[in-house]
Amino acid sequence: MGARSHLKSKRAGRGHNPGIASREFRHMKGARLHDRANPYLAGRRMRPPGVTGRERAADLIDSAFLAFNAGRLRESCELYTYKMLAPHATVGVALSGAMTPAGIGSSCIVPLIEAGFIDWMISTGANMYHDLHFAFNMPLHAGSAQIPDALLRDHRIVRIYDIFLHYDDVLLATDAVLRDILMQPEFQMEMGTAELHWKIGRYAAEYEARAGIRGASVLAAAHRSGVPIFTSSPGDSTIGMNIAGLALRGNKLKIDPSIDVNQSAAIVLGSRSQYGGGPGKSVKKGKGAGGKPRANVAGAHGALILGGGSPKNFLLQTEPQIQEILGIPDIGHDYYLQITDARPDSGGLSGATPSEAITWGKVDPGKLPDMVVCYADTSLALPLMTSYALARHPRRPLRRLYSKLGALSANLEAAYFKHEKKSKL
Repeated sequence: MGARSHLKSKRAGRGHNPGIASREFRHMKGARLHDRANPYLAGRRMRPPGVTGRERAADLIDSAFLAFNAGRLRESCELYTYKMLAPHATVGVALSGAMTPAGIGSSCIVPLIEAGFIDWMISTGANMYHDLHFAFNMPLHAGSAQIPDALLRDHRIVRIYDIFLHYDDVLLATDAVLRDILMQPEFQMEMGTAELHWKIGRYAAEYEARAGIRGASVLAAAHRSGVPIFTSSPGDSTIGMNIAGLALRGNKLKIDPSIDVNQSAAIVLGSRSQYGGGPGKSVKKGKGAGGKPRANVAGAHGALILGGGSPKNFLLQTEPQIQEILGIPDIGHDYYLQITDARPDSGGLSGATPSEAITWGKVDPGKLPDMVVCYADTSLALPLMTSYALARHPRRPLRRLYSKLGALSANLEAAYFKHEKKSKL
């Protein structure tokens, strides 16, 4: 049968495969006809509709982000929206990179906090310092990475890649307001960074209100919503530098990192027990890795890692703190979602995979399918994820974990002494 007559005689629907119908295919040795039961071909077919220009962001992601890092970004959106935002799940976010200067704080983090989509955070101190520019209504501007830096220095311009801010009108002015805040009576004590940011956030919210720019500052939004924010390296930022400078003048503010380590672990442990579970207690039937009973299955904790670095480790180390250091039985974070441009083969923590984290007890081995790494820039991926989540998921009630840190810490302490006593028997 010639090709022309073959085409004429083989009219069929969209599911028709002309190759299989051909005589040549039937003569091919070892060719399998109609291998529809192959489990590796159960995935979505690569036949998206044409882009029209009228799609919403969420619709475009669902229909056209199918493979490679576009596929991973769609999987990230789906994991975050449909699993991590479930009513029983608590969401912790690690934020690194210069995201607040780039506007990601006001464009994405603030709306996610206010929607109840972020329950607590760990951030670099630099992000929280630069967030204060927005709270104090001090302008940052789009610039260029191509202008000679010596020239910018002569013009008193500070550069963060392609973002410009004035050394005097923004940087020094922010330091001046921050020092005025840190010298207030409520700061003359030792505290953790969650309390520090909570107290600074109250002032940030007042400055926002005074300027009529509500929604500009992450610290202000976190204060209003009861979202605790920790900094994993409090001395590694201009906030820490100002605290150190004021100490030379007799200011009594001191940061105790041990408070942060235990409070962050208490939040993760409490994400299970607040739903009726607890260390060693199952409230529903279920099994984890190796067929072992899955404790605390009524509650879950998800780690959303934006970037890498110290905040990533501080978020994930909550599980080793619970299991390894305090000896409280647990099995790891339930969900792991990271947006990063770091490679795993260089050995750095920023690029370390969720599979590697399993060996440290940081994530639940039984939940590996619910772990996604998307290799992308957070400034590109997070606006799309934020739009997707807000379009596809209703707002959640605010957990207001900051006001619960005392009770959660007491729960952690009780669990520690309970299991320490058992280990001595």
